[in-house]
Amino acid sequence: MERQHARTLWYDRPKYVHMEFCVEDSTDVHVLIEDERIVFSCRNGDGVELYNEIEFYAKVNSKDSQDKRSGRSITCFVRKWKEKVAWPRLTKEDIKPVWLSVDFDNWRDWEGDEEVELAQVEHYAEDDSDS
Repeated sequence: MERQHARTLWYDRPKYVHMEFCVEDSTDVHVLIEDERIVFSCRNGDGVELYNEIEFYAKVNSKDSQDKRSGRSITCFVRKWKEKVAWPRLTKEDIKPVWLSVDFDNWRDWEGDEEVELAQVEHYAEDDSDS
């Protein structure tokens, strides 16, 4: 069986790039965040293998990045190497894969956003310690 790409949403913040791999009932989840790329794989509820490999627009701090899994998706908080530098796109190449979309529900101007961003990342980190 051939593997497919997971539908992926992303948005930009001053310190982090947020990504959401939209997969319901995921199993066998693997997330590898490196300084130049992310590799994501899992199986969905139907047993189909999903695989995404994304070369980042810019370098990230893989050691200060994290992921969080829920029943509907896998969310990644990828720490930018250069904070407060906007990313016009997620990928290094100036192409837009059909499975990659901007998360317009969460996209907004950065002004005064750093405290909100930090609180959101800390909230996910706290939730993670419960599991």
